[in-house]
Amino acid sequence: TTHYLFIVVVAVNSTLLTINAGDYIFYTDWMWTSFVVFSVSQSTMLAVGAIYYMLFTGVPGTATYYATIMTIYTWVAKGAWFALGYPYDFIVVPIWTPSAMLLDLSYWATRRNKHAAIIIGGTLVGLSFPLFNMVNLLLVKDPLETAFKYPRPTLPAYMTPIEPQVGKFYNSPVALGSGAGAVLTVPMAALGAKLNTW
Repeated sequence: TTHYLFIVVVAVNSTLLTINAGDYIFYTDWMWTSFVVFSVSQSTMLAVGAIYYMLFTGVPGTATYYATIMTIYTWVAKGAWFALGYPYDFIVVPIWTPSAMLLDLSYWATRRNKHAAIIIGGTLVGLSFPLFNMVNLLLVKDPLETAFKYPRPTLPAYMTPIEPQVGKFYNSPVALGSGAGAVLTVPMAALGAKLNTW
């Protein structure tokens, strides 16, 4: 009983930590200007929480389960905003699950080698998470119009929606987010594994 209770505690607390890392849901008015910050914070927190949780149970598939919990929480938040009269695209739910599936796959394919899960899985999370989320954001219709029409009351002055710069790879939020996410995810995943041994 204690074993399963601990699993529940880790799942809930890690989830709350992850969804509060940065701007845990893509509000339309922030989604272009905070993409890099979001990618770094979310990819590292996903790797730390998922690897800690996965190595504790020792079961491939646990990371995907962990990401699914966060996705459900976030869809509840999206529904709450929608119920308040905001448009459907006011909140864009992050795509955690595919990256977590890659983490599980690396753990399973390397015969549950935790070091491979950290290095290979962590790198896959850091590279894939920004890409999945950028595709998700591209599906939003008229994000700037939505941002100006439905601003959040707490929106800081320096976060006023601006026209995104496109066409230059070195100025691409996907390039910056993927690179920074991949670099920082592996050491953060190692931290998650270290916490698991304490």
